[in-house]
Amino acid sequence: MLLIVALSAIIAPFTFLVLFRMSAMKGMTLSAIIVTLLAITVWGMEGRVVLSSVFQGVHTTLTILFILFGALVLLNTLRNNGAVERINQGFQTISADMRVQVIIVAFLFGSLIEGAAGFGTPPMVTAPLLLALGFKPLAAVVTALIADSSAVAFGAVGTPIFVGLSNISGVDANFFQDIGMNVTFIDLFAGTFIPFITVVVLTIFFGNDKGLNDAFSMLPWTLLIGITYTGSALLYAMLFGPEFVAILGSLTGLMVATYTAKKGWLLPKEEWRDALKEDFKQRFEKSHMSLISAWSPYFIVVALLLLTRIVPWLQDFTMTAIDLTWHNILGVEGITSEWELLYSPGMILIIAAILSVILQRKAFSNFTKASKKSLSTIKSTGLTLIATLSMVQVFSNSGININDLMSMPELIAIELANGFGGMWIFAAPFLGEVGTFITGSATVSTMTFSEIQNNIAASIGLDKNVILAAHLVGSGAGNMIAIHNVVAVSAVAGMNGEEGNIIRKTLGPAILYAILAGLGAFVLIII
Repeated sequence: MLLIVALSAIIAPFTFLVLFRMSAMKGMTLSAIIVTLLAITVWGMEGRVVLSSVFQGVHTTLTILFILFGALVLLNTLRNNGAVERINQGFQTISADMRVQVIIVAFLFGSLIEGAAGFGTPPMVTAPLLLALGFKPLAAVVTALIADSSAVAFGAVGTPIFVGLSNISGVDANFFQDIGMNVTFIDLFAGTFIPFITVVVLTIFFGNDKGLNDAFSMLPWTLLIGITYTGSALLYAMLFGPEFVAILGSLTGLMVATYTAKKGWLLPKEEWRDALKEDFKQRFEKSHMSLISAWSPYFIVVALLLLTRIVPWLQDFTMTAIDLTWHNILGVEGITSEWELLYSPGMILIIAAILSVILQRKAFSNFTKASKKSLSTIKSTGLTLIATLSMVQVFSNSGININDLMSMPELIAIELANGFGGMWIFAAPFLGEVGTFITGSATVSTMTFSEIQNNIAASIGLDKNVILAAHLVGSGAGNMIAIHNVVAVSAVAGMNGEEGNIIRKTLGPAILYAILAGLGAFVLIII
């Protein structure tokens, strides 16, 4: 009975969004009501704790909406400046094939943003870029979510590892180094195939033939790009530690992908354009803006993200100057929602949008018009995110109850471990995936379950570091189906109400990724 109640935070959203095909606003509102009522009546959560959890969800919603607004205002400003059209023309010189474009933009550029920012930012940046290239909105959203997976374990300069595993006793630099190496080894079996899986989804769901032929012709090139990223990531993890794995791996992949695509190496001769919007019009007149100038705001985004995270004094300033964190909400100890305004990727995206007007020598009205349009786009998204994140926080805080019950996440993990026993190595990635599906964060998923994973590994005699690494890889796969990520990216692409349809298309790749991660972890255990 208690396990069913704990699983309600998974069962209800899946039922309403995926099976009943409700919009996220309706489905997540109903899910939040069900989980909250069960938390009060069965779990024994007091009204004050539940209410503080809801306020925590509202506050967290504001932090996500701020990032969403920043991503939109940057894109809309660049559209007004004419930079998006110049970026589009630049891609035509590399390859007009949409299968190539989705790998360069969603997988490699998205991984670069993930390594610098994390927190669900990459698909909010890459999906609009794909839209600007002419991708159908659903194709842009689905592929952006699938592609933002392999780099997630190292997102925001190693945050999922350093913060997610911080509650494990006795951790040190050698521990984090070993975890990083294990993650990259496991990802040789999983992340290597993400470019090909992304192309398969693109061609099956959005191709005219709806078959695999258009995907298999891309297999040699996608495997080259996949192994370039994961292989170089393993090397960087060995040499430098976890902080810069995603950044350096994606930069290596971008260089290889751009060069080989321009040369046409390992690529089919026929250009694939089936996912193009019917009303998309490609401008062929030469833009006067240089390609470097067009891309400069994104270079600024990456640079500012890195500087605010690796330069100690700047990191301290941005995290403390304007701190809107709400500590111990309603007096409930431990229920806190963080929001360091200047440290947020949203602020950096807004700064880049303002600087783009200066660098590209355009009227400041381009920014103000973009801001008004962006605000109108995200208005309805807030209600959906409030319902989603309120449910998440009630679920996460359920350990604060009068019945002396463990939290719902803890119960789920322990019951799963009891069921799988010695085969837990294959289940560990799925627990990470479930955690990200609910919370929307690989870091929170890891913080929630890492100690449990550590104890399970000790009890069944498996290598703790391999189990924790498998969890991290699985948590990255969970990004493909994380509810609040799906809601946010849908809003960017004007796809409100299509969240269930999106999850139905990303669920298969997410499950396959976790299976491959389990296989990689098993190989790592036995060698």
